Amino acid sequence: MGFAIIGSALATPDQVVTNDDLTQFMTTSDEWIRQRTGIERRHVVQTETTESLATDVAHQLLRKSGITADELDLILVATMSPTYTMPSVAATVAGAIGAHNVMSLDIGSACTGFVAALSAARGLATVRNDRYVMVIGAEVLSKILDWHDRSTAILFGDGAGGVLLDMQSAHGAYLGERFITQGQDGQKLTAGLTGNHSPFAVPIDGDPYFRMDGHAVYNFVVKTAPDLITALLAQTHTDITDVDVVVFHQANQRMVEQLANKVGLTAAQYPFNMDEYGNTAGASEPILFAELVASGRIRPGDKVLFCAFGGGLTAGAALIEY
Repeated sequence: MGFAIIGSALATPDQVVTNDDLTQFMTTSDEWIRQRTGIERRHVVQTETTESLATDVAHQLLRKSGITADELDLILVATMSPTYTMPSVAATVAGAIGAHNVMSLDIGSACTGFVAALSAARGLATVRNDRYVMVIGAEVLSKILDWHDRSTAILFGDGAGGVLLDMQSAHGAYLGERFITQGQDGQKLTAGLTGNHSPFAVPIDGDPYFRMDGHAVYNFVVKTAPDLITALLAQTHTDITDVDVVVFHQANQRMVEQLANKVGLTAAQYPFNMDEYGNTAGASEPILFAELVASGRIRPGDKVLFCAFGGGLTAGAALIEY
């Protein structure tokens, strides 16, 4: 089975919120945020939704690839911030673009979601004999942030990105993957608690906002992600110097630089765009990927390694040939 990416796209809200904008209602500064995270601004929704951003990406993917909605077999959306519990974002996207003969499914794996969705796309397409598969990461994290909590509000932004796969093409390849789940530490990173309003249950009283034990998450990432990458390279008999581009989850520049150094990457191998978008969770990897393809930084035949990590706690890596 092939794994050809025949289209990539991104969509972000029109509204841009700079670090200086945040200083209007919290004790921080542009310099403080940039030095610690590498983030200068982020895009934040006004009227846009997770579904509308994902639909924008889907329309672009169809237009760029020349594929019609009727030809799609599978739509996967990685998200932790849907507008509704039901219908799924994927089903809403399918309806908006006129794709009716498709399986539609949301993948809820937080920041690792897009890499998990690539794996799910390959597995499902193999079993179902699918050809055209759309994989999107879409997030509106601004609605689950406590905008007075400096430890989280400075980090996140809204956006969507995605790819269209031809699973029966002779071009491209899915070379391998590795995942890890450390579920016993899941409470170190939480968001979106929903209460139980059943008359038969004791009501749940908790925090609906994004909360993070930054120290614990940082330690998880810098310990786990390098080992994951090393194991994937060994599994696929690939030398680190043979990887053309590493698309990291755009969480925190310091963190990414530290784990990249641990596996021996050069600075040229792992581009950033968190300065413009902040951390967009499961949307960050496809947004960066789409920008790199558009700029010519990623070219046909390149080996591209995706690496993501976050809530769960989870981490995942996938190596492809573009």
